[in-house]
Amino acid sequence: MDPVIKLNNVSVSYLQNRKGVHSIKDFVLKASFISPFKKHRVLHNIDLEINKGDSVGILGPNGSGKSTLMRTIAGIIKPDEGFLKVGVRVSPLLALGAGIELELSGYENMRIALALSGNYNKTTRKEMIQKVTDFAELTNEQLMMPAKMYSTGMLARLAFSSVMTCQPELLMIDEVLAVGDKGFQIKCMNRIHEIIKNGATLLFISHSPNEVKEICTRGICLKEGKKIYDGSSDRAANVYTKLF
Repeated sequence: MDPVIKLNNVSVSYLQNRKGVHSIKDFVLKASFISPFKKHRVLHNIDLEINKGDSVGILGPNGSGKSTLMRTIAGIIKPDEGFLKVGVRVSPLLALGAGIELELSGYENMRIALALSGNYNKTTRKEMIQKVTDFAELTNEQLMMPAKMYSTGMLARLAFSSVMTCQPELLMIDEVLAVGDKGFQIKCMNRIHEIIKNGATLLFISHSPNEVKEICTRGICLKEGKKIYDGSSDRAANVYTKLF
């Protein structure tokens, strides 16, 4: 079986400002002959293959490159080096409120999210909006309000519901399950299990080893941008815990 995600020797760097250059004037006065930026490597030579239906938890301390890895797979960040192939449609939840336009209403944000997922057309429109509404458990009055008036929990409900009521091919979740009340967290966990059971691939970042063990069968542990373990989720959780 060909992997749906393949990374071969992938490295990613960011540019860091090293001379306090914040304007053209600063550039002329402080860094006219020396580059004001330096490269900081975040991911180092990552090799990774993920097959259809895999549920993979990604663990690591803050700054280890977990979110950068997810954003690279999602196509948001371009690698400096290496080969990257993603053969499925990506449904990412990479940050709380990501993809939500705060000036638009909850309903309008739902329609945009569903349209981008490919699950929204004239025949399914009413049904899909109702599914998202039921999952989010937001009232009609709340969904008519601009999203900028939402609480953090309401934003989480809107973002999760717009993605998770569909059946994604590749679901990517980055450290956002802790937001919201306990009842909604349990509801999201149950839905994730259902999505995996129906054949989706899952990439799941968390700082909770127990969550990774509960949801995922495979675990990857990163440290300082390098993959230090790739195997069972139980073992990955132990490797992660020992880092502290």
